[in-house]
Amino acid sequence: MQNELTALTTIFTEFYYWVTVVLMFLIHVGFSLYEVGVSREKNKLNTLMKNAMLIPVITFAFFFFGWWIYFAFQNGPGITGPLKSAPWAEPWNELMGTHLGGPPGDATALEGEDTATWARLNGVFWAAFLLFSWTAGSILSGAVIERIRSGAFWLLAILVGSVTWVIDAAWGWSDTGWMVQILGYHDAYASGVIHGLAGGSALAILIQLGPRIGRFRKDGTPRIFVAHNTWMIIIGMFLIYTGFWGFYAACNIPIFDIDPDNGGTLFSAVNIYLTPTTLSAITFNFLMSLTGGLLIGYVVSKGDPFWTFQGGLGGIITASAGNDLYHPYQALLIAVVGVWCGYKLHYWVERTFKIDDAVGAVAIHGYCGTIGVIISGFVLWGYPSSANADYAPITPWGQLTGAAIMFVGLGFIPCFVAAWALKKAGILRIPWQVELAGLDRDILDEEAIHYKECLAAEREAHCHYLKE
Repeated sequence: MQNELTALTTIFTEFYYWVTVVLMFLIHVGFSLYEVGVSREKNKLNTLMKNAMLIPVITFAFFFFGWWIYFAFQNGPGITGPLKSAPWAEPWNELMGTHLGGPPGDATALEGEDTATWARLNGVFWAAFLLFSWTAGSILSGAVIERIRSGAFWLLAILVGSVTWVIDAAWGWSDTGWMVQILGYHDAYASGVIHGLAGGSALAILIQLGPRIGRFRKDGTPRIFVAHNTWMIIIGMFLIYTGFWGFYAACNIPIFDIDPDNGGTLFSAVNIYLTPTTLSAITFNFLMSLTGGLLIGYVVSKGDPFWTFQGGLGGIITASAGNDLYHPYQALLIAVVGVWCGYKLHYWVERTFKIDDAVGAVAIHGYCGTIGVIISGFVLWGYPSSANADYAPITPWGQLTGAAIMFVGLGFIPCFVAAWALKKAGILRIPWQVELAGLDRDILDEEAIHYKECLAAEREAHCHYLKE
């Protein structure tokens, strides 16, 4: 490294992202607890394993092509330019491993600037985006519990976690994405980029998958399937809140020279678009949007614990698009509006179309995220979308177009087609006999046999003791 200031900035940034990744891991712990808690007793182990195994499945795919897609597809390609070259993100490149910087070993693929930039940061940036990918997969996981085949789910998780969400991140969640340039798209903490897209994807899969057996009566009214463990749901939600705070931190570059042309240095935290923000600002807005979501979740559901805590998450998601720029009052009110709309839409869609979303994932992630993107277009109308003054500013029509691309274009349509293909192949849904018996039936039977054997052995030992 050229000097002490450069070295300090680089090492601090590397450590900063490493810590955020550790915090974000709690999102997946929370999702696992939450989904197992919602599942019925006969399906809890299958739910846990289905969600846990998306970690290696998505990680493998994201290493080999997901990370490259993020950089390569920022121009579309073909909208604002060709496919971009991103050698540091190719799985065989020297920077996709241990590297201390210095001249590149393969001069034909890398430049000195590439190694100077990515040697210490590539792994932690990759991991931060990977944890976002796990989140996208977990959003799908909760919606489809108790009836989907694990193999089919993992294929769909790869599609969303390592392809579609990464494409929309390249388009609308990078400092040079074509949606930022042309539409002025702004989505600082991924209301639409992750949550809107994953919600649209989940809705498409649910349409093809159908409801759980017995979920709707003959007259079409829904039955309530009682959660296996409410305490697991609540603890899981608190862990998701904690991990989501780490997610917010990971969406910022902590120390960046925002005015490199003035001859000196002016450091600030910046968002994904390289426009200035502060960690203080996002702390205000994160907690105020959580507060608004919890309050309206409690009110609109008449004190239902499930929807109260879901409301807290939905509040954060709704306000996330503009929480780098909102005033705390705005974050609070936007959260209230988003959660109220998401809750009402959930039950309207359930009654009208017989959609069985086991955890309300489409509402909390899809509807709240999409509503949040649209609202930000009005509240932030005219603000710069990027540090580049030549790019379009934030507008209602730019945000509305972006929201449609996320929820429908890259969310609903690809997963509707993929789930339809899996359904036609007969590998989307488990057999009805297995669904009625429970996905954990073999495990539970083995446990019962083991318990009976242990009980018999204890009785035999006790009788032997009495004889003596």
